[in-house]
Amino acid sequence: MLGIKRLGVLAAVVVVGLAPAAAAQAAAQPSTQDTQYLQALHQVNLAEIVTGNLAQQKGRNQQVKDLGKQFVTDHTQLDQTVQSTAQQLNVNLPSEPTADQQKVIDRLNNLSGAEFDKAWVTAELAGHIQAIQATQTEISQGSEQSVVQLAQDALPVLQAHVDALTALAQTLGVPVPQTSASGTPSPGGSGTPGPGGTESPTPGGTTTESPGPGTTETPAPSIS
Repeated sequence: MLGIKRLGVLAAVVVVGLAPAAAAQAAAQPSTQDTQYLQALHQVNLAEIVTGNLAQQKGRNQQVKDLGKQFVTDHTQLDQTVQSTAQQLNVNLPSEPTADQQKVIDRLNNLSGAEFDKAWVTAELAGHIQAIQATQTEISQGSEQSVVQLAQDALPVLQAHVDALTALAQTLGVPVPQTSASGTPSPGGSGTPGPGGTESPTPGGTTTESPGPGTTETPAPSIS
């Protein structure tokens, strides 16, 4: 009997000891905001790698080719962190860009020369602005520190892309969307869907109509 009692006490101690660990594991589950941002940013990266390669193949302007190459490098590196973070948090990532992003890719595939250059810059600007919006939302509303840190690291990369695209757009005579201090398009700004799409839930889960390569049927860190 004594042995049985001791086993019972030991079992109780084991259960009590496991409880905090189970609670900690449950608490570690990423929020909907964090999950959607990871998925959206991944799709932005997928789209940007494709459109960056297209710029190198089809672009006439050397700056378009060079930026395309830079985007492939930057978004490939960024996506490595996205995939690593998602794996740690058990978040499943989409295997391909969103439908809207694919439409942009298909449209660019059918263009060439100067027409391609202008369409590419327009799409990239719209997509990057949307990606910045989604990233800023994650920074302010995200709850999982590793995802928030990812967004904080991604923001300057995305902003540098927008700055380079803006300078190139002025050279090519392409309209540049007007943005507010927060990086969001202001009324009157031009909005063309870029590798991200037009209607896409931002990492908060709400559906918004915003230009570009963020994501459209998924959170739109439309980063490009």
